[in-house]
Amino acid sequence: MIRTIFRAAALAALLATGASANDYFGDKVTLVYDHPLPNVPGKSLRGVLVEYKPGGTSSGHTHPNSAFIWATVLEGAIRSQVNGGPVTTYSAGESFSEYPGDRHGVSENASKTEPARLLAVFVVDTGETELTTPFDE
Repeated sequence: MIRTIFRAAALAALLATGASANDYFGDKVTLVYDHPLPNVPGKSLRGVLVEYKPGGTSSGHTHPNSAFIWATVLEGAIRSQVNGGPVTTYSAGESFSEYPGDRHGVSENASKTEPARLLAVFVVDTGETELTTPFDE
């Protein structure tokens, strides 16, 4: 069931024009899927497409304390660091997770010449309005 939901969110990301978008430090973030989970009252599934320009980066950030995130690289390669751990490069088709309260210190395109795309799927409290909060390193 969860795998089917993630696949639906991935398909939505590929097909959607997006409800909102923000250019931010060389990335574009678009909410592409938002649906309450009918069997988990108070929780929603949200898909966010992050598109990085060549050399694009996101500032260090956290997500809501209610958020579990599964992210998969759709195109290119993404460099990521969570909770001060090692910086890891994920290529197209590879995935990683973030847990409630994690600090995402590095999130950037691994290439200076090619774009990259990442789909982040959140399971989060339905009433949550901010999915990302920047922090100073």
